[in-house]
Amino acid sequence: MNLSKPLRAASRFLHSMLLQCRVHLPRQQCFAFVPPTNAQQSGIGQIYVINLDRQPDRLADVLRELNCILDAAGKSLTDRVIRYSASDAQNTTHDELDCGDIDPFYTLGDQLYVEPQPQALPEEFDLVRPIQMSQAEVAIARSHIGVWRAVAQSTSPYALVLEDDVWFERGFARVFDHAWREMKDSDRTDPAFDLLYVSYAEARHGAPKELMSEHVFRPERGLWFLSGYVLSRKGAQALLRLLPCRGPIDLWINHQFSAIDVRALRRPMVNQRVDLLSTNSYSVLPALTKIGILDYSDASLFQRRPTHYPVFAFGAPGTGLSSLAMALSMLGYRCCSDLDRLPECEFERLTAGRAQPMFDAYVNVASLRPHLRTLIRRYPQAKFIVTESKETVDRGGDSLFEALEGADVIRLKGKDAYTWRTLCEHLRVPPPAAPYPVVQEIGQLIHRGDVVDISLPRLAKRLRHDRSPWIAVSHSGWEGIRASLSEPPRPSALRVRFEDDLADVRPTRWLLRNDTFSGNLGLFRPANVLAHSDGGLSLAVRREPLGVRNLSAAAISSRDSFLYGRFEATLQATKASGLVTGFFLYRASPRQEIDVEITGNRPSRLLVNVFYNPGSEGVKFDYGYRGTPAAIPLGFDASKAPHRYAIEWDPCEIRWLVDGELVHRRAIWQPTPIPHLPMALHVNTWPTRSRGLAGRLSLRALPASAIVRSIAVDASSAETSALCHS
Repeated sequence: MNLSKPLRAASRFLHSMLLQCRVHLPRQQCFAFVPPTNAQQSGIGQIYVINLDRQPDRLADVLRELNCILDAAGKSLTDRVIRYSASDAQNTTHDELDCGDIDPFYTLGDQLYVEPQPQALPEEFDLVRPIQMSQAEVAIARSHIGVWRAVAQSTSPYALVLEDDVWFERGFARVFDHAWREMKDSDRTDPAFDLLYVSYAEARHGAPKELMSEHVFRPERGLWFLSGYVLSRKGAQALLRLLPCRGPIDLWINHQFSAIDVRALRRPMVNQRVDLLSTNSYSVLPALTKIGILDYSDASLFQRRPTHYPVFAFGAPGTGLSSLAMALSMLGYRCCSDLDRLPECEFERLTAGRAQPMFDAYVNVASLRPHLRTLIRRYPQAKFIVTESKETVDRGGDSLFEALEGADVIRLKGKDAYTWRTLCEHLRVPPPAAPYPVVQEIGQLIHRGDVVDISLPRLAKRLRHDRSPWIAVSHSGWEGIRASLSEPPRPSALRVRFEDDLADVRPTRWLLRNDTFSGNLGLFRPANVLAHSDGGLSLAVRREPLGVRNLSAAAISSRDSFLYGRFEATLQATKASGLVTGFFLYRASPRQEIDVEITGNRPSRLLVNVFYNPGSEGVKFDYGYRGTPAAIPLGFDASKAPHRYAIEWDPCEIRWLVDGELVHRRAIWQPTPIPHLPMALHVNTWPTRSRGLAGRLSLRALPASAIVRSIAVDASSAETSALCHS
């Protein structure tokens, strides 16, 4: 697991240039590498390089490194390289990555075995809670297992296995030959190991080990990376017998150290390049963050921006247009979709070219279809897409193609309508490491016009927002897209309604949290949630040594998730500076969130916020740092008495109410799309790291508490399908 931060651009360039310049230095000679055809000598024969088909430049860099080293016969190590085509998570579906060799679920306990954390105090539930490997982790494991099969069937007794992001230290040949001779002497024959690490990183507190010689040790556990190692034929056969791999490959293999003969060089002589950005996605990071081990934030910002735009997509109903819109959003397009007509200001920007349009992709917008020739003339570089049904010939599609004559256009039909390859080749962008989204078709929403029909009593102040493809750039006069469903939603049989005075915390309804998150100076502890003398619950923040944190905090969350509805809490916020009282809806993978927050340094102000990431269930799009916050004056001190705070969330709008009065509302793209996936309900009080959010933490004011009198919910349960996004 490589958590090293990538270098800045200048440092990356310098590191890359230094590696390239090394070709002018004298070559090393390593006598442990013997000619593959020489049966009289026992040593390392083949070198396997695991390399993605779409990254030939990385293979060239590894070959350059190997060309600086000669074997026992004086020939370059490049002569014995066998390229192994790596499994590619970006071009493979999740089902295709599933195989009997890999069990994609592991636990936090598995992780802590390899890297113990003496300061952490995880609950038993945390230790056994399943964690699902990311698609990238599954693909990496699958690639290594494929190489093991090749080594097990080869005639060479040893093989060097490399990933394609490594470089060799100048002293590699000398150190490796010393280690090889030491092992031959101690084993009194050819080295008897199963696996020899030449590239690794020790766990933070060191790897327990037994020193075997000056240059070799035997690890008990605690070695990360599997980017460079020598594997014997018998070792490959042993590893294959130990399958399935449970968890990331470098974690799982630590659990096999007692079953196989594993050794490592006293210091790694093959290193991972720091000028390359890792494409791996580490599934364990959220779990480590929750128990306070790692102040890792998955709240980074999405950096990818498309270079080919605008994109226009049309098609018949039921041909995957809503899924296409979601896919374009995941590729980094700011995509407006599923509308009968654009807002007038955006239509003028787009067709008249008087100003920069708000969006760079438009999918299933009916008002644009009569203007195809205008769009082609105004945007000769535009990409057009036509979706069609696979069952029938779409006559409308044929007429659409006639209107698009001369444009850069593709047809998405049948399986092409739900895969990345055709779409990404057309747009000339790499696919994300996530399955192609399949979402329910929305049809076309009815745009209600640009006039806001209700004047809000309090003016919201927009605070600093994240920069993201899914946050509309502020334009004068832009009020989002006020729309409604073309047909009213059918009443759900899975409607959940309750009003809970919290006199008794029902364990089937509420979870008392025992985790944390990056940015929280405290650990949530169930003991901090107490019955209040006047009714409801007290959520306390206290000074308390807990190993990874010196403060404890309090949070409850619903066990169920909800999709659209009304959520209300009657609560009294804390007034301690540095503390936040929150009432919000939240989900991860992808991250979506609707917030009500009151900060202890300014309890007369309400903070509302929305985080949006695209994708369908399970997609690891968890970007966002600030979100899209706005501050609303309350007109009272929220720490003095209980007040009612409500969130009303429907497919096309979010509304915030205080004591029954509407104080803020957001339409589609004002400035985000409306969250479209089920979310759990949360109430908490916690100490923030950010002084900008809640002021400097006042330790003298602790313990401090927020009081939650009641929570009311009238919402659709998570089993109800998503109805709308745009």
